[in-house]
Formats: sequence, C-alpha cells, structure tokens
Amino acid sequence: MKRDDMILISVDDHIIEPPDMFVNHLPKKYQNDAPQLVHREDGTDVWKFRDTVIPNAALNAVAGRPKEEYGLEPQGLDEIRPGCYDVNERVKDMNAGGILASMNFPSFPGFAARLFATEDSDFSLALVRAYNDWHIDEWCGAHPGRFIPMALPVIWDPQLCADEVRRVAAKGCHSLTFSENPAAMGYPSFHSDHWDPLWRALVETGTILNVHIGSSGRLSIPAVDSPPDVMITLQPMNIVQAAADLLWSRVIKEYPDIKIALSEGGTGWIPYFMERVDRTFEMHATWTLQDFGGKLPSEVFREHFLTCFISDPLGVRLRHDIGIDNICWEADYPHSDSMWPGAPEELHEVLERCEVPDDDINKMTHQNAMRWYRFDPFAHIPREQATVGALRKAAEGHDVSIQSRSTRLITPEEKLEGYRSRARAATAAAAK
Repeated sequence: MKRDDMILISVDDHIIEPPDMFVNHLPKKYQNDAPQLVHREDGTDVWKFRDTVIPNAALNAVAGRPKEEYGLEPQGLDEIRPGCYDVNERVKDMNAGGILASMNFPSFPGFAARLFATEDSDFSLALVRAYNDWHIDEWCGAHPGRFIPMALPVIWDPQLCADEVRRVAAKGCHSLTFSENPAAMGYPSFHSDHWDPLWRALVETGTILNVHIGSSGRLSIPAVDSPPDVMITLQPMNIVQAAADLLWSRVIKEYPDIKIALSEGGTGWIPYFMERVDRTFEMHATWTLQDFGGKLPSEVFREHFLTCFISDPLGVRLRHDIGIDNICWEADYPHSDSMWPGAPEELHEVLERCEVPDDDINKMTHQNAMRWYRFDPFAHIPREQATVGALRKAAEGHDVSIQSRSTRLITPEEKLEGYRSRARAATAAAAK
C-alpha cells in the first residue's frame, strides 16, 4: 500500500483544554466555583481548582516545537500550537498530518477525573457532566466524523459512573477513560465487587474501558536520583501491570463481553506477556484456582484487550502473535512521543520494512478502531477524501514547520532539576 492511500485513525491523542470549556455546560450556580485557567506573572497558564494548581507541562504539548524545548516545566498557551486547544486548528493539524480521526484523552482533570472528586457529590457530578458534554457536543460535534468521543468517569461512585456511561452512550459516546490501577488512588481494586455497576453499564452499552499509562498518577521511578530517561523508558510498565491485574481478575470471567483498551502502552511486549501468562496458568492454576473455561489466558486476552502503537517495529513484525484484530494505531498528538506531522512517513516505513499486506494495514490503521469503538467516519466523510494524501491536499498552505515557541529561556540543567524535584515529590507521596 502506498503511504498516501492509508487511512489513519488515532486511538490516543490529547486535548489541552481551552479556558472557556465550562461556560456552556456547567449550571450557573457552580460557575464561580469551577476550575479556572489562570495566567501567571511568569507567563505560564495553570488550571486552578480550589487549592490545587495544575500546570501544563511542556512534554504534554510539544507538537511542532524543537526538541530543545521539551521538558516538564510549566508553559503558557501562547507557547503551544493552537491545535492543542482549538478544535478548528486541531482539524487543520490532523489534515496536515494525514490523520482522518482521533480519540482525545483529557489533560488537566487527569485521566480518571479525580480532580473533580469533592465533598459535594452534586457539584462533582456536575463538573464531570459538563466536561463530557463539552467534549462530545463542542469538541467532537464541531467536526462530525473526525473525533471518537471519550467520557470522563465518576471515579468516586460506581453507580453514578454507570449512570454517566449510559447517559453519554445515548449521545453516541462508547469510550470511557479510567485508571489503570484504582487501588493506587485509594479506591477499591479491580478484584473487588465495588465496580460491578460500572462493568454492567460498559457491557450493556458496548463502551470500551480505556486504561492509559500513568492514569493512576503513579509511574515507575526506581530511585529519586534516577534520570528522566528511566521514567520515560519504563512508562509502559504501568500498562503491563494493568493487563495482568485485569486478565487474572474476576471481571474478565464474570463479564465476558467487557472490552478494555491498553492506551499508549505499545505492543512489542505483548507476545512475551502472553507466553508468560500461559506458562503461569500451566504451572500454577491447580493451586491458584484460575479457570478460563477451557481456554488459555492468551486466548482470553485477545477476546478482551485492545492494544495500540505509534511505530513499534517489533510489535508490527509480531502482529499475528498479538492478534491482528487487537491492534490500533495512535499518533499521541501533541505529546513528545508523537511524530506529527510526519507520522504517516514513519508508520509507512515500518509497514514496508515488515512487508505488511494491505488487509493487515487496514485493520491496524482504521478498521479495528471503527469496530471496537462503534465509530463510522464514512457516514460523514467520503472514503476517497479520508486518505493521507487527500487530507494533506486539503491542508495545503497550513504551516507545520518546526518553530521555537518558548517565551522564557530555561537551561537543560534547570529542566533536569525541575524533573528531579517532581520525582522527589512523587516518591514521597507514594511512600505515604
């Protein structure tokens, strides 16, 4: 398949939320108490909600910027591409990057929306619903066929969460972001019956549970003085842990139709993981009392789990060991792992090198995403206008050049010290 003939749907991108997102959807009585985007004297923009301040870390929005400007320091909206927070500009960036459609995870509320959990359940629920309505009606609704809608959970109450899943499903949303480890956040684990109302709602509505790396707020940092490269290298380990925890849990056995996406976790590790779980089952099921109804754990994995990759040459080569129907592509715009706007070139080079046939390409690049998320972009966009080549032609003249956007000079040493201070804080918090 030629590069320009590919059709790309990304199942993992991100939003930097705009300052006016609550205006049209939060009841007036709560408007003054809603999170606010505050511009600080140092030029950075931060979300402030009560006593919590959430900066926009630079690594979260580096699309179109030189690598010298990567880091964890806070930044202002004027330092990032408008496509990070403006949906019309986002679609232009998607066209320029050859991307037909995108599923967008939240930023400042966190992947599990724990920020919205207050002592006032009605207010907290109103915040989640306002965010979801803004995301579905305004962000996704602005350009039909270009976005797979995703909802935030009501993480503090499983019944309210189930109700919200059903509410947004009626609006056409079949994707829920969730923690990869709720126990790390102080909630019951996946092994508890606490979450049963949610599992029932997900199954009834055909909604996918998306567990994103780092969504519990905990990343693997072996030591306080480990360099940031260690943390970045180990990011997928959270997803490996989540996959094992869920695969061996009662959830899979008692809710045989549940579907789970391992978001931004990569794919190269999965063949070994499946060999390991099968070996574990063979050697230990007699005393751990695991029973998959006559199936191997690897077979059950393929029935329930969706995986995704950016380029992953190893995962592409081993795609049939993983399960060709269980793999989707992701762009990760505007995060630092994204190759925007050159993602089609990087992906196509891997596909060619691995001699991937057209049928497999189509499954991984868009067909699997459409099937798993019950999403049909071709109801709005003719297929011939949905290819990499057609979208890029529509984006001719849109500036995608690499540009410095930093308004403040921050040395590499200062960037590293900023990372170390955050690592020390994270380590101290995990020890409590």
